[in-house]
Amino acid sequence: MPTYQYQCLDCGHAFERFQPMTASPVRECPECGGRVKKLIGSGAGVIVRGGSSPPPSEPGSGCASCPSAGGYPYCPRGG
Repeated sequence: MPTYQYQCLDCGHAFERFQPMTASPVRECPECGGRVKKLIGSGAGVIVRGGSSPPPSEPGSGCASCPSAGGYPYCPRGG
C-alpha cells in the first residue's frame, strides 16, 4: 500500500495516509476540517543491487589498495 501526502488548503497542515490504491482520497483535514489537496511525491522506490555480504563497518577497512582517507565506509570496488 502506498503512502499518500496531503496538505490542508485552509490551515496548511501537511500529513500522510497509508492507504490502498483503491481507497477514496482524504477530503477533510484532521486538524481543522478544511479541504485538502493530494500532493505529488517522489515515491520511495529503492532498489539495492550488489553482493550478498555486508560492507565492513570501519571506513577504509575494505581492500588494501583503496585509500583509507577516501571517505568510503566500504571498498567501492567490492573488496
